[in-house]
Amino acid sequence: MIRNYKRLIAAAAFALYATVLTPGQAEEVGEIGVDWLGNDIIIEAVQDPDVEGVTCHVAYFERGLIDRLQKGNWFEDPSNSSIACSQTGPIRVGDIDMDKDGEEIFKSRRSLIWKKLIVKRVYDETNNTLIYLSHSRQVQDGSAKMSISTVPLFNAEVQPTQ
Repeated sequence: MIRNYKRLIAAAAFALYATVLTPGQAEEVGEIGVDWLGNDIIIEAVQDPDVEGVTCHVAYFERGLIDRLQKGNWFEDPSNSSIACSQTGPIRVGDIDMDKDGEEIFKSRRSLIWKKLIVKRVYDETNNTLIYLSHSRQVQDGSAKMSISTVPLFNAEVQPTQ
């Protein structure tokens, strides 16, 4: 009886997590099943809000309900992610942050409260290139798992606004 109650709570929490807490800025373009437990690799297209003509595709691992129930860690997905960005139209650079800390363009929860998948954009002025970094942000025990992609700005001019 208690075991069924725990499963019901886990299923309800996962449903809340999957529907309410997913990002609005990304469009899911792929879902690849990796095992019979319902674990998937999700691929989302993310448009840079300040650079028209650049699209990033972010892939991350999403645990299925059976895997969550078996391992007991119901409210968290792994920190692993991968990113690839490319020019998908004429590039028009808007008002972007030019400092070395870069600018966050996308985030998605990877746990109920503490962990987020982040995509940051950094402008490399010397090489006239946009750098996109996908990584996990946690309150403590930060992850070294990251992925990077670059988009050269061959025919686009970037005017510093700082």
